[in-house]
Amino acid sequence: MSNVERLRDLWWLSGLPSEALEFAHLKGHDPVFPSSFAVGSAGQVSIAAAALAAGELGQLRGDARQQVDVDMLHAAVECSGWFALDGRVPNQWDDFSGLYRCADGYVRVHANFAHHREGALRLLGLSASMTTRAEAEQALLKWRALDFEQAAAERGLVATALRSFKQWDATAQGRAISAQPLMTLSRIGDGAPLALPPLAHNDRPLTGIRVLDLTRILAGPVGNRALASHGADVLLINSPNLPNIEAIADTSRGKRSAHLDLQTEHGRAALWQLIDGANVFSQGYRPGGLAALGYSPEALAERRPGIVYVSLTAYGTQGPWAGRRGFDSLVQTAMGFNHAEGESMGDGLPRALPMQILDQASGYLMAFGAAAALCRQQTEGGSWHVQVSLAQTGHWLRNMGRIADGLSIDTPDFDPYLENSISGFGELRAVSPSAQLARSPAGYKLRSMRPGSAEPTW
Repeated sequence: MSNVERLRDLWWLSGLPSEALEFAHLKGHDPVFPSSFAVGSAGQVSIAAAALAAGELGQLRGDARQQVDVDMLHAAVECSGWFALDGRVPNQWDDFSGLYRCADGYVRVHANFAHHREGALRLLGLSASMTTRAEAEQALLKWRALDFEQAAAERGLVATALRSFKQWDATAQGRAISAQPLMTLSRIGDGAPLALPPLAHNDRPLTGIRVLDLTRILAGPVGNRALASHGADVLLINSPNLPNIEAIADTSRGKRSAHLDLQTEHGRAALWQLIDGANVFSQGYRPGGLAALGYSPEALAERRPGIVYVSLTAYGTQGPWAGRRGFDSLVQTAMGFNHAEGESMGDGLPRALPMQILDQASGYLMAFGAAAALCRQQTEGGSWHVQVSLAQTGHWLRNMGRIADGLSIDTPDFDPYLENSISGFGELRAVSPSAQLARSPAGYKLRSMRPGSAEPTW
């Protein structure tokens, strides 16, 4: 299947006019990164869909449709998530994150946050402050992989056993994911189309669209950055009590960033005030986390008729793992990608995909869903709920098939796609947007700023 056909199939999920597809121009083919999977295609198609849907909203606001060009190599480099601060390329992983041998296989542990790292070490009977990586490796050799996965899940930790595709397909969660569409876009309430400000000449198509970004790692921030690149007014809301990863310097491009403590009455009231003026509410907290505070899709649709609510989960909304936390690296491991890449390499050792493509593609699918739902809101009215999960994106990637000899190529040169900017974190060097609209090229009007640097107001 060609990427034009993949884009067509993805576009069908949006319910938007098919004639818009004539304006998409996709260049390049896999492999562009060393992988036996079509990681370039996943990046290119999801990025193109988001840009095309943004342009469609512009068309509904009085602008003519415009050509959207996405080069696959540029898209894949963008999906690498590469950036540097003051000439330093940050390490993506904590020393304790990664694959570990167990008594009967492997588990992957995600330890980038202190509470996850300390919880995993306590589960192993080790000291959170005195343990070395080698000691953790020895301790995990005493565990069966599935037993550690289950014990970690029961404690709210993040670790998964390594599975093959066949083993994943045999699980209840694997069956649940395979039975669902890639993403869902559903109407959840009534209401008239919301009035949008008119577009000026050569405005980006999402200019004037207000997006509340309550996402943290990594897909949601990427998706809302994409909306910002097409002109949206994106306000990132962080808790002053939660840690962040250094990638926030890259994913905050184009956004304002404010602090709100939703554990306080003042913080919750301030968020409701922001919701009253928002077009999009995008969240990626643990399943049920924001709903427990009163911010469910239904509650927002009642308070703000016409809102587009975007939800990200790790493992979808159905199946026994629907409530589990998860990150890209863990979903890759659980679903069989690491096992399959190892087999393709020929040495049998588990091997991660060359980028966190489940995060990246899911982020652009969130942006696609948000823009598509905004279009539907303008033509049909109502409130809308967009749902995306890393595992469903993984199932989509797997169904793209394998790339013969894909692991034999080298990682490409990033330099042609990098741009410099001054940010609140230092001098930022990062990848420019790969989606280019003919009259209003994607870009970031605001520089990346530190959390809490803006007031929580529109």
